[in-house]
Amino acid sequence: MTEELLKPVGFDRVDSAVYTRVVSRPRSTAAELANHLDSTPAQLRRPLARLVDAGLISRLNGSPARYVPAPPEVAIDALVTQRQRELEELRNRARGLARQIRDALPGHRSDIIEVIEGEQAVVDHVVRLQLGALEEVLIVDCPPYLYGGVTDNPQEAQAMRRGVRYRAIYHAPRLKEPGRMRLLQSNMATGEEARVLPSVHMKMLIADRRTAAIPISFRATDLQSIILVHASPLLDALVTSFEYLWEKAIPLGGQPSEHAGPTRNDQEMLTMLAAGMKDHAIARALGITERSVTRRVARLLENLGAQTRFQAALQAAKRGWL
Repeated sequence: MTEELLKPVGFDRVDSAVYTRVVSRPRSTAAELANHLDSTPAQLRRPLARLVDAGLISRLNGSPARYVPAPPEVAIDALVTQRQRELEELRNRARGLARQIRDALPGHRSDIIEVIEGEQAVVDHVVRLQLGALEEVLIVDCPPYLYGGVTDNPQEAQAMRRGVRYRAIYHAPRLKEPGRMRLLQSNMATGEEARVLPSVHMKMLIADRRTAAIPISFRATDLQSIILVHASPLLDALVTSFEYLWEKAIPLGGQPSEHAGPTRNDQEMLTMLAAGMKDHAIARALGITERSVTRRVARLLENLGAQTRFQAALQAAKRGWL
């Protein structure tokens, strides 16, 4: 609404009304403006002075004085930029005050953990961690997901092009969701080292072993809040947890064995078994019948001496088949 046009940059309703009138009727006098706005020249004295001081309008010499607008796109852009600087300065001061309050609390270490709240703030920090990584990013991938669903992670490919190593552990049941296996294969194609566990509920991202991002609750259904953990024994514990899970997880990807190994079709099936996919999903992916899947799975279990599909995938990993 035009009567509140300048509200975001600190002007009131009257200021906005005067400004829009000057824009539509350049060279108006205070009396002409007052007559249109059902006011008096004395009542418009301060709004006109504020607009002149802000560079939105100019006062022409003469009697009576007339007012003309500065180019709106230039003048308003300048005000927006100035307001953004002021807000950023206010934000920095607020953070400084928050640090002072936290530091004053007995036994508090403000440099260890940091709570980030708000979906966009969470996304921004996760992106920033990856873009700032120099050596390695460790990921445990399980719900809840950023943006609430399947989505690409362009920061990963960008970081890997810079030589950053990515290691990711996936929660197997979620790989059956539409599109998620495609994302996994795309990530591995660009260099990600991927492993899978039948069940993992410890979502995290660790950049260069310097900072970790974890949900404020592992039982949360969305990512409205996260905790940033900086260099500390707590961060060391998270890295140790990742390495423990990494050792237990089944590797995905790799090249076919050159001797006494499975066929390429068997490798594809073993990868899908490791991801926890059911027969009907495997059948669709390979373009065969469910009966054929059942027969081939039974043969793989027998060859690997396994009683369950997950054991088969684990044995295949140990033999270098995955």
